[in-house]
Amino acid sequence: MSGILDKERIIAGPGFNRWLVPPAALAIHLCIGMAYGFSVFWLPLSKALGIKDAIKCAPDVGFFGQLFTTSCDWQISTLGWMYTLFFVLLGSSAALWGGWLERVGPRKAGVVSAACWCGGMMISAMGVYLHQFWLMILGSGVIGGIGLGLGYISPVSTLIKWFPDRRGMATGMAIMGFGGGAMIGSPLAADLMKYFATPTDVGVMQTFVVMALVYFVFMMAGAFGYRVPETGWKPAGWTPAPAQVSNAMITQKHVHVKKVWGIPQFWLIWMVLCMNVSAGIGVIGMASPMLQEVFGGSLIGVAKKFGELDKGQLAAIATVAAGFTALLSLFNIGGRFFWASLSDKLGRKVTYVVFFVLGALMYFSVPSSSAAGNIVLFVGAFCVILSMYGGGFATVPAYLADIFGTQMVGAIHGRLLTAWATAGILGPVVVNYMREYQLGLGIPREQVYNQTMYILVGMLVVGLICNLLVKPLDPKWFMTDSELAEEKRLAHEKMAASEVGAASSASDAVPTGVVVFAWLAVGIPLAWGVYRTLQSVAKFFA
Repeated sequence: MSGILDKERIIAGPGFNRWLVPPAALAIHLCIGMAYGFSVFWLPLSKALGIKDAIKCAPDVGFFGQLFTTSCDWQISTLGWMYTLFFVLLGSSAALWGGWLERVGPRKAGVVSAACWCGGMMISAMGVYLHQFWLMILGSGVIGGIGLGLGYISPVSTLIKWFPDRRGMATGMAIMGFGGGAMIGSPLAADLMKYFATPTDVGVMQTFVVMALVYFVFMMAGAFGYRVPETGWKPAGWTPAPAQVSNAMITQKHVHVKKVWGIPQFWLIWMVLCMNVSAGIGVIGMASPMLQEVFGGSLIGVAKKFGELDKGQLAAIATVAAGFTALLSLFNIGGRFFWASLSDKLGRKVTYVVFFVLGALMYFSVPSSSAAGNIVLFVGAFCVILSMYGGGFATVPAYLADIFGTQMVGAIHGRLLTAWATAGILGPVVVNYMREYQLGLGIPREQVYNQTMYILVGMLVVGLICNLLVKPLDPKWFMTDSELAEEKRLAHEKMAASEVGAASSASDAVPTGVVVFAWLAVGIPLAWGVYRTLQSVAKFFA
Protein backbone atom coordinates (compact mmCIF):
# COMPACT_ATOMS: atom_id res chain seq x y z
CA MET A 1 0.00 0.00 0.00
CA SER A 2 2.82 2.39 0.82
CA GLY A 3 4.19 1.96 -2.69
CA ILE A 4 0.94 3.21 -4.18
CA LEU A 5 1.18 6.34 -2.04
CA ASP A 6 4.85 7.10 -2.72
CA LYS A 7 5.51 10.35 -4.55
CA GLU A 8 7.55 8.56 -7.23
CA ARG A 9 4.38 6.67 -8.21
CA ILE A 10 2.37 9.83 -8.97
CA ILE A 11 4.76 11.70 -11.29
CA ALA A 12 2.79 12.27 -14.48
CA GLY A 13 4.23 11.15 -17.78
CA PRO A 14 3.83 12.77 -21.19
CA GLY A 15 0.25 13.26 -22.31
CA PHE A 16 -1.28 13.66 -18.87
CA ASN A 17 -4.15 16.18 -18.86
CA ARG A 18 -3.51 18.75 -16.15
CA TRP A 19 -7.24 19.55 -15.97
CA LEU A 20 -7.72 16.32 -14.01
CA VAL A 21 -5.90 17.81 -11.00
CA PRO A 22 -8.38 20.62 -10.09
CA PRO A 23 -11.37 18.24 -9.69
CA ALA A 24 -9.19 15.99 -7.51
CA ALA A 25 -8.46 19.00 -5.30
CA LEU A 26 -12.14 20.00 -5.32
CA ALA A 27 -13.18 16.49 -4.24
CA ILE A 28 -11.17 16.93 -1.04
CA HIS A 29 -11.96 20.60 -0.41
CA LEU A 30 -15.71 20.18 -0.89
CA CYS A 31 -15.66 17.52 1.84
CA ILE A 32 -13.50 19.26 4.43
CA GLY A 33 -15.33 22.53 3.72
CA MET A 34 -18.21 21.10 5.76
CA ALA A 35 -16.27 22.51 8.72
CA TYR A 36 -17.96 25.83 7.88
CA GLY A 37 -21.38 24.19 8.09
CA PHE A 38 -21.03 22.23 11.33
CA SER A 39 -23.31 24.69 13.11
CA VAL A 40 -26.23 22.87 11.45
CA PHE A 41 -25.69 20.18 14.12
CA TRP A 42 -25.68 22.50 17.14
CA LEU A 43 -29.42 22.83 17.70
CA PRO A 44 -30.23 19.09 17.37
CA LEU A 45 -27.22 18.19 19.55
CA SER A 46 -28.33 20.69 22.19
CA LYS A 47 -31.42 18.51 22.76
CA ALA A 48 -29.92 15.08 21.98
CA LEU A 49 -31.32 13.68 25.24
CA GLY A 50 -34.49 15.74 25.63
CA ILE A 51 -35.36 15.44 21.88
CA LYS A 52 -38.11 18.11 21.91
CA ASP A 53 -36.72 20.31 24.67
CA ALA A 54 -33.20 20.37 26.06
CA ILE A 55 -32.55 18.81 29.45
CA LYS A 56 -30.67 21.64 31.11
CA CYS A 57 -27.57 20.95 33.19
CA ALA A 58 -27.38 22.02 36.81
CA PRO A 59 -25.77 25.43 37.41
CA ASP A 60 -22.63 23.78 38.83
CA VAL A 61 -22.01 21.78 35.61
CA GLY A 62 -19.55 23.91 33.67
CA PHE A 63 -17.70 23.30 30.41
CA PHE A 64 -15.54 20.48 31.79
CA GLY A 65 -18.56 18.88 33.42
CA GLN A 66 -20.34 18.84 30.06
CA LEU A 67 -17.41 16.92 28.54
CA PHE A 68 -18.40 13.81 30.51
CA THR A 69 -22.02 14.24 31.60
CA THR A 70 -24.63 11.77 30.38
CA SER A 71 -27.57 13.22 32.27
CA CYS A 72 -28.09 16.61 30.63
CA ASP A 73 -27.82 18.20 27.17
CA TRP A 74 -24.86 20.20 25.92
CA GLN A 75 -25.16 23.97 25.56
CA ILE A 76 -24.77 25.50 22.10
CA SER A 77 -21.94 27.68 23.45
CA THR A 78 -20.13 24.49 24.51
CA LEU A 79 -20.67 22.84 21.12
CA GLY A 80 -19.25 25.95 19.45
CA TRP A 81 -15.80 25.08 20.77
CA MET A 82 -15.62 22.40 18.08
CA TYR A 83 -15.84 25.16 15.46
CA THR A 84 -13.00 27.04 17.16
CA LEU A 85 -10.88 23.89 17.31
CA PHE A 86 -11.39 23.26 13.59
CA PHE A 87 -9.58 26.40 12.56
CA VAL A 88 -6.97 26.44 15.31
CA LEU A 89 -5.99 22.85 14.40
CA LEU A 90 -6.23 23.61 10.68
CA GLY A 91 -3.63 26.36 10.98
CA SER A 92 -1.33 24.57 13.42
CA SER A 93 -1.37 21.19 11.62
CA ALA A 94 -0.76 22.85 8.25
CA ALA A 95 2.20 24.68 9.78
CA LEU A 96 3.60 21.55 11.49
CA TRP A 97 3.30 19.08 8.61
CA GLY A 98 3.57 21.33 5.56
CA GLY A 99 7.23 20.38 5.01
CA TRP A 100 6.40 16.67 5.32
CA LEU A 101 3.67 17.11 2.71
CA GLU A 102 6.10 18.62 0.19
CA ARG A 103 8.37 15.60 0.46
CA VAL A 104 5.80 12.78 0.47
CA GLY A 105 3.51 14.36 -2.10
CA PRO A 106 -0.19 15.28 -2.20
CA ARG A 107 -1.54 11.72 -2.56
CA LYS A 108 -0.23 10.46 0.78
CA ALA A 109 -1.27 13.72 2.47
CA GLY A 110 -4.74 13.44 0.92
CA VAL A 111 -5.16 9.86 2.19
CA VAL A 112 -4.11 10.88 5.71
CA SER A 113 -6.50 13.84 5.50
CA ALA A 114 -9.38 11.53 4.50
CA ALA A 115 -8.59 9.13 7.35
CA CYS A 116 -8.46 11.96 9.90
CA TRP A 117 -11.50 13.95 8.73
CA CYS A 118 -13.79 10.96 8.14
CA GLY A 119 -12.38 8.93 11.03
CA GLY A 120 -12.94 11.95 13.25
CA MET A 121 -16.59 12.10 12.19
CA MET A 122 -16.99 8.40 13.06
CA ILE A 123 -15.51 9.04 16.53
CA SER A 124 -17.91 11.97 16.89
CA ALA A 125 -20.78 9.64 15.98
CA MET A 126 -19.68 7.40 18.84
CA GLY A 127 -19.57 10.48 21.07
CA VAL A 128 -23.18 11.31 20.17
CA TYR A 129 -24.25 7.69 20.75
CA LEU A 130 -22.59 7.55 24.20
CA HIS A 131 -23.35 11.23 24.91
CA GLN A 132 -19.69 11.93 25.61
CA PHE A 133 -18.69 15.36 24.34
CA TRP A 134 -14.98 14.70 24.90
CA LEU A 135 -15.19 12.11 22.12
CA MET A 136 -16.60 14.74 19.77
CA ILE A 137 -13.84 17.15 20.74
CA LEU A 138 -11.22 14.46 20.11
CA GLY A 139 -12.86 13.14 16.94
CA SER A 140 -13.98 16.11 14.87
CA GLY A 141 -12.19 18.87 16.78
CA VAL A 142 -8.65 17.47 17.11
CA ILE A 143 -8.30 14.54 14.69
CA GLY A 144 -10.69 16.13 12.19
CA GLY A 145 -8.88 19.47 12.56
CA ILE A 146 -5.59 17.80 11.60
CA GLY A 147 -7.34 16.34 8.56
CA LEU A 148 -8.57 19.83 7.70
CA GLY A 149 -5.08 21.28 7.73
CA LEU A 150 -3.51 18.53 5.61
CA GLY A 151 -6.43 18.43 3.18
CA TYR A 152 -6.50 22.21 2.79
CA ILE A 153 -2.86 22.56 1.75
CA SER A 154 -2.53 19.22 -0.06
CA PRO A 155 -3.20 20.58 -3.58
CA VAL A 156 -1.63 24.05 -3.31
CA SER A 157 1.92 23.33 -4.44
CA THR A 158 0.76 20.78 -7.03
CA LEU A 159 -1.76 23.12 -8.65
CA ILE A 160 0.73 25.98 -8.81
CA LYS A 161 3.23 23.70 -10.58
CA TRP A 162 0.61 22.41 -13.04
CA PHE A 163 -0.63 25.94 -13.81
CA PRO A 164 2.44 28.22 -13.82
CA ASP A 165 0.61 30.36 -16.37
CA ARG A 166 -2.52 30.78 -14.20
CA ARG A 167 -1.52 30.36 -10.56
CA GLY A 168 -4.33 32.41 -9.10
CA MET A 169 -7.05 30.71 -11.11
CA ALA A 170 -5.78 27.23 -10.23
CA THR A 171 -5.64 27.77 -6.47
CA GLY A 172 -8.88 29.76 -6.65
CA MET A 173 -10.70 26.72 -8.05
CA ALA A 174 -9.60 24.47 -5.18
CA ILE A 175 -10.09 26.96 -2.36
CA MET A 176 -13.48 27.85 -3.84
CA GLY A 177 -14.34 24.24 -3.03
CA PHE A 178 -13.51 24.74 0.66
CA GLY A 179 -15.92 27.64 0.80
CA GLY A 180 -18.53 25.59 -1.07
CA GLY A 181 -18.30 22.58 1.20
CA ALA A 182 -20.90 23.89 3.65
CA MET A 183 -23.16 24.80 0.73
CA ILE A 184 -23.43 21.08 -0.01
CA GLY A 185 -22.93 19.63 3.46
CA SER A 186 -25.36 21.78 5.45
CA PRO A 187 -28.53 20.98 3.44
CA LEU A 188 -27.38 17.36 3.06
CA ALA A 189 -26.95 17.07 6.84
CA ALA A 190 -30.32 18.72 7.44
CA ASP A 191 -32.03 16.27 5.05
CA LEU A 192 -30.28 13.27 6.61
CA MET A 193 -31.15 14.32 10.17
CA LYS A 194 -34.77 14.73 9.14
CA TYR A 195 -34.70 11.25 7.56
CA PHE A 196 -33.09 9.54 10.56
CA ALA A 197 -34.95 11.43 13.30
CA THR A 198 -37.37 9.41 15.44
CA PRO A 199 -39.39 10.21 18.56
CA THR A 200 -36.38 9.04 20.60
CA ASP A 201 -33.44 10.17 18.42
CA VAL A 202 -32.48 13.47 16.75
CA GLY A 203 -30.66 11.59 13.96
CA VAL A 204 -27.23 13.21 14.32
CA MET A 205 -25.28 10.03 15.00
CA GLN A 206 -26.53 8.29 11.83
CA THR A 207 -25.93 11.47 9.82
CA PHE A 208 -22.31 11.60 10.96
CA VAL A 209 -21.80 7.96 9.88
CA VAL A 210 -23.36 8.42 6.44
CA MET A 211 -21.52 11.65 5.72
CA ALA A 212 -18.21 10.17 6.90
CA LEU A 213 -18.60 7.25 4.50
CA VAL A 214 -19.63 9.45 1.55
CA TYR A 215 -16.82 11.92 2.25
CA PHE A 216 -14.28 9.09 2.53
CA VAL A 217 -15.14 7.85 -0.96
CA PHE A 218 -14.84 11.33 -2.46
CA MET A 219 -11.66 12.24 -0.59
CA MET A 220 -9.91 8.99 -1.48
CA ALA A 221 -10.89 9.47 -5.13
CA GLY A 222 -9.44 12.97 -4.95
CA ALA A 223 -6.23 11.79 -3.27
CA PHE A 224 -5.69 9.07 -5.89
CA GLY A 225 -6.47 11.59 -8.62
CA TYR A 226 -3.50 13.75 -7.64
CA ARG A 227 -0.51 13.69 -9.99
CA VAL A 228 2.60 15.87 -9.87
CA PRO A 229 4.44 17.17 -12.95
CA GLU A 230 8.02 16.34 -13.82
CA THR A 231 10.61 18.88 -12.77
CA GLY A 232 10.79 21.58 -15.41
CA TRP A 233 7.43 20.71 -16.98
CA LYS A 234 5.57 23.58 -18.64
CA PRO A 235 2.30 23.87 -20.57
CA ALA A 236 2.51 23.55 -24.35
CA GLY A 237 3.09 26.90 -26.00
CA TRP A 238 3.85 28.74 -22.74
CA THR A 239 7.26 30.24 -22.11
CA PRO A 240 8.08 31.99 -18.83
CA ALA A 241 9.33 35.54 -19.25
CA PRO A 242 13.12 35.90 -19.01
CA ALA A 243 14.26 36.92 -15.54
CA GLN A 244 15.48 40.32 -16.67
CA VAL A 245 12.08 41.33 -18.09
CA SER A 246 9.72 39.39 -15.81
CA ASN A 247 7.64 40.93 -13.06
CA ALA A 248 9.99 41.87 -10.21
CA MET A 249 7.41 40.55 -7.74
CA ILE A 250 7.58 37.04 -9.25
CA THR A 251 10.81 35.24 -8.39
CA GLN A 252 12.34 32.41 -10.38
CA LYS A 253 14.18 31.15 -7.27
CA HIS A 254 13.05 29.25 -4.18
CA VAL A 255 13.07 29.72 -0.38
CA HIS A 256 13.29 26.83 2.09
CA VAL A 257 10.37 26.66 4.50
CA LYS A 258 12.67 26.53 7.53
CA LYS A 259 13.80 30.11 6.79
CA VAL A 260 10.43 31.84 6.46
CA TRP A 261 9.92 32.62 10.16
CA GLY A 262 12.87 35.03 9.89
CA ILE A 263 11.86 36.78 6.66
CA PRO A 264 10.10 40.18 7.07
CA GLN A 265 8.01 39.69 3.91
CA PHE A 266 6.51 36.51 5.35
CA TRP A 267 5.28 38.37 8.41
CA LEU A 268 3.96 41.22 6.26
CA ILE A 269 1.89 38.77 4.20
CA TRP A 270 0.91 37.04 7.47
CA MET A 271 -0.54 40.35 8.67
CA VAL A 272 -2.17 40.95 5.27
CA LEU A 273 -4.06 37.65 5.55
CA CYS A 274 -4.80 38.06 9.27
CA MET A 275 -6.33 41.53 8.88
CA ASN A 276 -8.37 40.58 5.80
CA VAL A 277 -9.73 37.43 7.46
CA SER A 278 -10.30 39.05 10.89
CA ALA A 279 -12.50 41.73 9.35
CA GLY A 280 -14.49 39.24 7.26
CA ILE A 281 -14.86 36.36 9.72
CA GLY A 282 -16.13 38.64 12.46
CA VAL A 283 -18.95 39.78 10.18
CA ILE A 284 -19.83 36.26 8.99
CA GLY A 285 -20.69 35.13 12.49
CA MET A 286 -22.88 38.19 13.16
CA ALA A 287 -24.45 38.72 9.71
CA SER A 288 -27.88 37.34 10.62
CA PRO A 289 -28.39 39.17 13.96
CA MET A 290 -26.85 42.34 12.49
CA LEU A 291 -29.41 42.54 9.67
CA GLN A 292 -32.28 41.80 12.07
CA GLU A 293 -31.24 44.32 14.73
CA VAL A 294 -30.37 47.11 12.29
CA PHE A 295 -33.50 46.97 10.12
CA GLY A 296 -35.99 45.25 12.45
CA GLY A 297 -39.55 45.14 11.18
CA SER A 298 -38.74 46.96 7.92
CA LEU A 299 -37.48 43.59 6.63
CA ILE A 300 -41.10 42.40 6.52
CA GLY A 301 -42.79 45.76 5.89
CA VAL A 302 -43.56 46.50 9.55
CA ALA A 303 -42.66 49.92 10.96
CA LYS A 304 -41.22 48.60 14.23
CA LYS A 305 -37.75 48.32 15.72
CA PHE A 306 -36.29 44.92 16.60
CA GLY A 307 -37.18 45.15 20.29
CA GLU A 308 -40.82 45.94 19.49
CA LEU A 309 -41.52 42.83 17.39
CA ASP A 310 -43.63 39.92 18.59
CA LYS A 311 -42.65 36.26 18.40
CA GLY A 312 -44.20 35.66 14.98
CA GLN A 313 -42.56 38.75 13.47
CA LEU A 314 -39.20 37.77 14.93
CA ALA A 315 -39.52 34.36 13.26
CA ALA A 316 -40.37 36.05 9.94
CA ILE A 317 -37.35 38.35 9.96
CA ALA A 318 -35.12 35.43 11.03
CA THR A 319 -36.15 33.67 7.80
CA VAL A 320 -35.21 36.77 5.80
CA ALA A 321 -31.88 36.97 7.63
CA ALA A 322 -31.16 33.31 6.82
CA GLY A 323 -31.57 34.20 3.14
CA PHE A 324 -29.12 37.09 3.63
CA THR A 325 -26.58 34.70 5.14
CA ALA A 326 -27.05 32.33 2.19
CA LEU A 327 -26.51 35.23 -0.23
CA LEU A 328 -23.25 36.10 1.53
CA SER A 329 -22.08 32.50 1.19
CA LEU A 330 -22.58 32.68 -2.60
CA PHE A 331 -20.42 35.81 -2.79
CA ASN A 332 -17.84 34.18 -0.52
CA ILE A 333 -17.59 31.23 -2.95
CA GLY A 334 -17.71 33.25 -6.15
CA GLY A 335 -15.18 35.73 -4.86
CA ARG A 336 -12.61 32.99 -4.35
CA PHE A 337 -12.54 32.12 -8.03
CA PHE A 338 -13.17 35.65 -9.39
CA TRP A 339 -10.54 37.56 -7.42
CA ALA A 340 -7.89 34.83 -7.58
CA SER A 341 -8.30 34.63 -11.38
CA LEU A 342 -8.23 38.42 -11.67
CA SER A 343 -4.98 38.48 -9.67
CA ASP A 344 -3.29 36.71 -12.60
CA LYS A 345 -3.94 39.91 -14.57
CA LEU A 346 -3.58 42.58 -11.88
CA GLY A 347 -0.80 41.00 -9.84
CA ARG A 348 -1.19 39.81 -6.26
CA LYS A 349 -0.07 43.02 -4.55
CA VAL A 350 -2.46 45.21 -6.53
CA THR A 351 -5.32 42.76 -5.88
CA TYR A 352 -4.82 43.08 -2.13
CA VAL A 353 -4.68 46.87 -2.44
CA VAL A 354 -8.15 46.63 -4.02
CA PHE A 355 -9.31 44.36 -1.17
CA PHE A 356 -8.23 46.78 1.52
CA VAL A 357 -9.21 50.09 -0.13
CA LEU A 358 -12.56 48.92 -1.48
CA GLY A 359 -13.24 46.91 1.69
CA ALA A 360 -12.55 49.92 3.92
CA LEU A 361 -14.95 52.04 1.84
CA MET A 362 -17.62 49.35 2.12
CA TYR A 363 -17.28 49.06 5.92
CA PHE A 364 -17.23 52.85 6.25
CA SER A 365 -20.49 53.08 4.28
CA VAL A 366 -22.41 50.65 6.50
CA PRO A 367 -23.34 53.07 9.33
CA SER A 368 -24.66 55.58 6.76
CA SER A 369 -26.74 53.01 4.87
CA SER A 370 -28.05 51.69 8.20
CA ALA A 371 -29.08 55.16 9.39
CA ALA A 372 -30.78 55.85 6.06
CA GLY A 373 -32.61 52.51 6.21
CA ASN A 374 -31.18 51.60 2.80
CA ILE A 375 -31.19 47.80 2.78
CA VAL A 376 -29.89 47.58 -0.80
CA LEU A 377 -26.68 49.50 -0.04
CA PHE A 378 -26.23 47.66 3.26
CA VAL A 379 -26.56 44.22 1.67
CA GLY A 380 -24.51 45.21 -1.38
CA ALA A 381 -21.63 46.37 0.81
CA PHE A 382 -21.49 43.08 2.69
CA CYS A 383 -21.74 41.04 -0.51
CA VAL A 384 -18.65 42.83 -1.87
CA ILE A 385 -16.88 42.46 1.50
CA LEU A 386 -17.54 38.70 1.61
CA SER A 387 -16.35 38.24 -1.98
CA MET A 388 -13.03 39.82 -1.00
CA TYR A 389 -12.88 37.79 2.21
CA GLY A 390 -13.01 34.61 0.11
CA GLY A 391 -10.76 36.14 -2.53
CA GLY A 392 -8.09 36.79 0.09
CA PHE A 393 -7.88 33.07 0.93
CA ALA A 394 -7.71 32.06 -2.72
CA THR A 395 -5.15 34.66 -3.80
CA VAL A 396 -2.60 34.22 -1.01
CA PRO A 397 -1.09 30.87 -2.21
CA ALA A 398 -0.20 32.47 -5.55
CA TYR A 399 1.18 35.53 -3.69
CA LEU A 400 3.46 33.22 -1.69
CA ALA A 401 4.59 31.41 -4.86
CA ASP A 402 5.43 34.76 -6.47
CA ILE A 403 7.54 35.91 -3.51
CA PHE A 404 9.05 32.66 -2.18
CA GLY A 405 9.12 30.41 -5.24
CA THR A 406 7.21 27.22 -5.93
CA GLN A 407 9.47 24.50 -4.50
CA MET A 408 8.05 24.62 -0.95
CA VAL A 409 5.05 26.90 -1.37
CA GLY A 410 2.67 24.33 0.16
CA ALA A 411 4.71 24.18 3.36
CA ILE A 412 5.06 27.96 3.49
CA HIS A 413 1.32 28.31 2.94
CA GLY A 414 0.82 25.92 5.84
CA ARG A 415 2.79 28.17 8.15
CA LEU A 416 0.94 31.23 6.91
CA LEU A 417 -2.37 29.64 7.91
CA THR A 418 -1.50 30.35 11.54
CA ALA A 419 -2.75 33.83 10.56
CA TRP A 420 -6.15 32.28 9.89
CA ALA A 421 -6.14 30.55 13.27
CA THR A 422 -5.35 33.91 14.89
CA ALA A 423 -8.00 35.73 12.89
CA GLY A 424 -10.58 33.08 13.81
CA ILE A 425 -10.24 34.24 17.41
CA LEU A 426 -9.51 37.95 16.89
CA GLY A 427 -12.33 38.82 14.46
CA PRO A 428 -15.30 37.33 16.37
CA VAL A 429 -13.95 38.58 19.70
CA VAL A 430 -13.74 42.17 18.43
CA VAL A 431 -17.21 42.12 16.86
CA ASN A 432 -18.93 40.32 19.76
CA TYR A 433 -17.19 42.33 22.50
CA MET A 434 -17.93 45.66 20.85
CA ARG A 435 -21.58 44.69 20.41
CA GLU A 436 -21.95 43.79 24.09
CA TYR A 437 -20.04 46.91 25.15
CA GLN A 438 -22.26 49.19 23.05
CA LEU A 439 -25.42 47.51 24.37
CA GLY A 440 -24.11 47.97 27.91
CA LEU A 441 -23.83 51.72 27.27
CA GLY A 442 -27.51 51.78 26.39
CA ILE A 443 -26.99 52.43 22.67
CA PRO A 444 -29.99 51.34 20.54
CA ARG A 445 -29.61 47.94 18.87
CA GLU A 446 -29.73 49.44 15.37
CA GLN A 447 -26.62 51.52 16.16
CA VAL A 448 -24.47 49.06 18.14
CA TYR A 449 -22.49 47.97 15.08
CA ASN A 450 -21.40 51.43 13.93
CA GLN A 451 -18.21 51.64 16.03
CA THR A 452 -17.38 48.04 15.09
CA MET A 453 -17.43 48.96 11.41
CA TYR A 454 -14.90 51.73 12.02
CA ILE A 455 -12.64 49.32 13.96
CA LEU A 456 -12.77 46.91 11.01
CA VAL A 457 -11.81 49.80 8.71
CA GLY A 458 -8.77 50.28 10.95
CA MET A 459 -7.85 46.61 10.57
CA LEU A 460 -7.99 46.92 6.80
CA VAL A 461 -5.79 50.04 6.91
CA VAL A 462 -3.19 48.04 8.87
CA GLY A 463 -3.43 45.29 6.24
CA LEU A 464 -3.04 47.83 3.43
CA ILE A 465 0.13 49.29 4.97
CA CYS A 466 1.63 45.81 5.41
CA ASN A 467 0.78 44.92 1.81
CA LEU A 468 2.39 48.09 0.46
CA LEU A 469 5.59 47.22 2.37
CA VAL A 470 5.94 43.83 0.63
CA LYS A 471 8.86 43.86 -1.79
CA PRO A 472 11.04 41.26 -3.57
CA LEU A 473 13.29 39.21 -1.29
CA ASP A 474 16.96 39.79 -0.69
CA PRO A 475 18.89 37.10 -2.63
CA LYS A 476 20.39 35.82 0.66
CA TRP A 477 17.09 34.10 1.52
CA PHE A 478 16.99 31.85 -1.56
CA MET A 479 18.35 28.32 -1.70
CA THR A 480 21.64 27.82 -3.53
CA ASP A 481 21.71 25.47 -6.51
CA SER A 482 23.15 22.69 -4.36
CA GLU A 483 20.53 23.22 -1.61
CA LEU A 484 17.75 23.18 -4.20
CA ALA A 485 19.11 20.00 -5.77
CA GLU A 486 19.19 18.32 -2.36
CA GLU A 487 15.62 19.41 -1.62
CA LYS A 488 14.48 18.05 -4.97
CA ARG A 489 16.18 14.75 -4.13
CA LEU A 490 14.44 14.58 -0.74
CA ALA A 491 11.15 15.38 -2.49
CA HIS A 492 11.72 12.47 -4.90
CA GLU A 493 11.41 14.70 -7.93
CA LYS A 494 12.04 13.28 -11.38
CA MET A 495 14.77 15.32 -13.02
CA ALA A 496 13.25 15.57 -16.49
CA ALA A 497 11.28 18.07 -18.51
CA SER A 498 8.65 17.77 -21.17
CA GLU A 499 5.74 19.59 -22.72
CA VAL A 500 2.23 18.28 -23.14
CA GLY A 501 2.15 16.17 -26.28
CA ALA A 502 5.84 16.75 -26.97
CA ALA A 503 6.96 13.19 -26.28
CA SER A 504 6.08 10.16 -28.38
CA SER A 505 4.93 8.16 -25.36
CA ALA A 506 1.21 8.42 -24.63
CA SER A 507 1.18 6.05 -21.65
CA ASP A 508 -0.26 8.76 -19.39
CA ALA A 509 -2.75 10.12 -21.89
CA VAL A 510 -6.26 10.41 -20.44
CA PRO A 511 -9.45 10.10 -22.53
CA THR A 512 -11.53 13.26 -22.68
CA GLY A 513 -14.47 11.33 -21.22
CA VAL A 514 -12.54 10.70 -18.01
CA VAL A 515 -11.82 14.41 -17.61
CA VAL A 516 -15.50 15.25 -18.19
CA PHE A 517 -16.58 12.59 -15.67
CA ALA A 518 -14.17 13.96 -13.05
CA TRP A 519 -15.57 17.45 -13.42
CA LEU A 520 -19.17 16.19 -13.31
CA ALA A 521 -18.41 14.22 -10.13
CA VAL A 522 -17.59 17.45 -8.29
CA GLY A 523 -19.69 19.82 -10.39
CA ILE A 524 -23.06 18.14 -9.85
CA PRO A 525 -22.87 18.19 -6.01
CA LEU A 526 -21.66 21.80 -6.13
CA ALA A 527 -24.51 22.78 -8.47
CA TRP A 528 -26.98 21.07 -6.11
CA GLY A 529 -25.51 23.03 -3.20
CA VAL A 530 -25.84 26.29 -5.13
CA TYR A 531 -29.46 25.41 -5.99
CA ARG A 532 -30.31 24.76 -2.34
CA THR A 533 -28.59 27.99 -1.35
CA LEU A 534 -30.51 29.95 -3.99
CA GLN A 535 -33.73 28.61 -2.48
CA SER A 536 -32.74 30.27 0.80
CA VAL A 537 -31.68 33.45 -0.99
CA ALA A 538 -35.12 33.64 -2.60
CA LYS A 539 -36.64 34.07 0.89
CA PHE A 540 -34.53 37.20 1.34
CA PHE A 541 -35.67 38.78 -1.91
CA ALA A 542 -39.26 37.70 -1.29
